[in-house]
Amino acid sequence: MTQAVESVRNYVAGKWQDSAASEHTRVWNPATGEQLGTVPVSPASEVDAAVQAAAKALPGWRRVPAGDRVDFLFRLRDSLKKNFEDLARTVTIECGKTLAESRGELQRAIENVEVACGTPSLIQGYNSEDIASGIDEIMIRQPVGVCAIIAPFNFPAMIPFWFLPYAIACGNTVVLKPSERVPLTMQKVFALLDAIGLPPGVVNMVNGGRATVEALLDHPGVRAVSFVGSSAAARLVYSRAAATGKRVQCQGGAKNPVVILPDADFVTASDIVADSAFGCAGQRCLAASVAIAVGDAANPFTEAIAQRAASRVTGFGLDDGVQMGPVIAPDSKARVEALVAKAVSSGASLVVDGRNPNIPNYASGSFVRPTVLKDLPFASEITRTEIFGPVLSVHHVNTIDDAIAFVNSGEYGNMACLFTSNGSSARKFRYEAEVGNVGINVGVAAPMAFFPFSGSRGSFFGDLHAQGRDAIEFFTQEKVAVERWPKDWSRKF
Repeated sequence: MTQAVESVRNYVAGKWQDSAASEHTRVWNPATGEQLGTVPVSPASEVDAAVQAAAKALPGWRRVPAGDRVDFLFRLRDSLKKNFEDLARTVTIECGKTLAESRGELQRAIENVEVACGTPSLIQGYNSEDIASGIDEIMIRQPVGVCAIIAPFNFPAMIPFWFLPYAIACGNTVVLKPSERVPLTMQKVFALLDAIGLPPGVVNMVNGGRATVEALLDHPGVRAVSFVGSSAAARLVYSRAAATGKRVQCQGGAKNPVVILPDADFVTASDIVADSAFGCAGQRCLAASVAIAVGDAANPFTEAIAQRAASRVTGFGLDDGVQMGPVIAPDSKARVEALVAKAVSSGASLVVDGRNPNIPNYASGSFVRPTVLKDLPFASEITRTEIFGPVLSVHHVNTIDDAIAFVNSGEYGNMACLFTSNGSSARKFRYEAEVGNVGINVGVAAPMAFFPFSGSRGSFFGDLHAQGRDAIEFFTQEKVAVERWPKDWSRKF
């Protein structure tokens, strides 16, 4: 399949613009190795133009009633549904995941638009009469201002929608920077945003890399920053943006453990864990990467997950029957395979080795098949490192307390899951696991759009998370008014 090479453009003040950038990067299909497009590394001057456009649109947009603002989101929802298949295919082509996974991602994006349509109710404040004699007090929510969104490569459709619909529904204006590795999905989404008739400057998009991000973080006109990426990058973004007084939420990386008790259904558990560990080629922040088998669960679970890994069909996500696509790029493939080799040198045994696979017709693709390790020491660096690929290490402990102690000992705190048929064990795990998202007999504890996408410790930097009520609170600032209106006030003038 030959794909036309697309020149990616910025979208500023309601118009598509070709960047004057002197530097460009290339976009590749990770399954075929074909070039899909070129991306400008937009300079600080173009970031400034986008922020200025957003700032110019802000006074008028914040005065639009919330009920009228969400009318645009209803139109966007309908447009996303109408263009659902085209957008899903675009995600697969530039990101590598299977078409089914891309459809699921897009559905989650739409759900966030739907929840944001409830902003007229969610944005309400509260009040008390007679806090003192004849004095009333009111809390109201107002928009923060110009909001920057910096999105990652692994969910090019969904993650921007953790933020964008809530931001504009609350009366803010937005500058979005997609990942330079997967910019094509947002090109199509912004074409849909352009078509629904938003006032110029309410939504803007600049493409680029690190320098573009830094220009957004440092711009005095940006009042809030939403970021998703690695923990190292999240920590830098948080500290740099917060240092200039910006409101910041940064979702970082993960090393997500799943715990399997002896009373679990091993067939069901292994199916679910395989989907968690190997779905999206392991490139999601809620991918299971460490399996902790408790007591007698070790052997039957290891055998079952090995079968699931070895039989998973890997290939181009648009082909029928494919269950897992490639990782995002050749450098990611090399990194994953090097970490597997390092794990083996640290004492791990390879139960299933997915390195250097032969994928018929896709020799240029960045493929790593599902890989399962065992006997990797808990103290090993690889046990604690986010591999971000289809690699699962299986460990053994004696008790659920040992498993919870391991869950709580790591740097990250994004997700932990437990597989059991015992309600008491489930409650104990939910109560004691120090993570933001807990799954019980669930392999990917991804919150619905009306719940926050939580995270803790090294997996999140900030106070308010993405989605739902947290998003409404993040994208608004509280104002308290204290009012007195004496009956005889007018007589004094």
